[in-house]
Amino acid sequence: MNPDLAQLHPYPFEKLAKLKAGLTPPTELAHIALSIGEPKHPTPGFITNAVIENLGGLSHYPTTAGTIELRQAIANWLDQRFDLNSQIDAATQVLPVNGTREALFAFAQAMIERKTDALVVIPNPFYQIYEGAAILAGATPHFLNCTFDSEFTPNFDAVSPEVWQQCQLVYLCSPGNPTGAVIDAETLSQLIALAHQYDFVIASDECYSEIYFDETHPPVGLLQAAMNAGYTDYSRCVVFHSLSKRSNAPGLRSGFVAGDAAILKDFLRYRTYHGCAMPLATQAASISAWQDEDHVIYNRHCYREKFAAVLAILSPVMNVTQPEASFYVWAETPIVDTTFAQRLFDEQNVTVLPGSYLARDTESGNPGANRIRMALVASLEECVEAAHRIRHLIEHL
Repeated sequence: MNPDLAQLHPYPFEKLAKLKAGLTPPTELAHIALSIGEPKHPTPGFITNAVIENLGGLSHYPTTAGTIELRQAIANWLDQRFDLNSQIDAATQVLPVNGTREALFAFAQAMIERKTDALVVIPNPFYQIYEGAAILAGATPHFLNCTFDSEFTPNFDAVSPEVWQQCQLVYLCSPGNPTGAVIDAETLSQLIALAHQYDFVIASDECYSEIYFDETHPPVGLLQAAMNAGYTDYSRCVVFHSLSKRSNAPGLRSGFVAGDAAILKDFLRYRTYHGCAMPLATQAASISAWQDEDHVIYNRHCYREKFAAVLAILSPVMNVTQPEASFYVWAETPIVDTTFAQRLFDEQNVTVLPGSYLARDTESGNPGANRIRMALVASLEECVEAAHRIRHLIEHL
């Protein structure tokens, strides 16, 4: 058995289940789950139809690299969305993957050179896959606290040269989970320069990039920052995107990795052994999804409605603001976050995720402490009802 398995922490939802164990919420209140970031908006019909219409592809083995049609559709989308001036090659700089989760994990296994001092730099709080991927690749996670004072983004100026020298991989999440914070272009350019100086790779998880609130200012991406900084080959830069949030298709398990051609060549070699080719029906549906923006614009409209309604209810009683992007509310709690989440379920039948479950303790504390993550993925009506119940709990603490 791989001894590194013993180092893995319980998943946040395992902790949440234990926190709720034995509690009996009021039966007259329907349960509302704001804990899991699974989109509940309907998957667009044209995506579903594309899967059905291409089920004949089940009789063929798909290739790990995917069809050139899918890679070109992805390259076109990247070019249009991030203003890449056609500086993205579908044949060498794009690779379809079965959702970002499996790719983010597999990437560390392929990239990390096993050394006793190998570090993977990770934002804190973070998506748990980053930490597990680092540990099982034989590296040690090095956490950068993302707090209110740092605008919930990593402060790379605070990292010592010694850490950078040992760093082999940096995971980014922008827009962030759970904070919704966006790393600006200047900071991304700074990190890219550090990657070249100290010889590490940047893996940027951008799966929330299409859920934002100002249509005139979409979040910047790593490849966009690289190109604008003169790294037109995207060297040391790899981005991860998904249709799960953008297109409300989490069950499709479709995403892509794009960037540095040399890195993707090696990652493709790894994946041919990994055995993770995307089914042809999924590829066909993905082409349709990446080629359409109307459903994405409407999706953002729905989230804007929910944020406006929920924040109007909660702002008078809770330290809560609208994030730059994503569908998460990263709210400060008036009491300990685990106690707040426990009482909210027990008294109001609403489930949220304690912020401390999404972060690790550090010398300066746990950056998720006294916060909760609320995923506004349910219907507008349910989100509004949940907000009223949260406010009721706070007013009666």
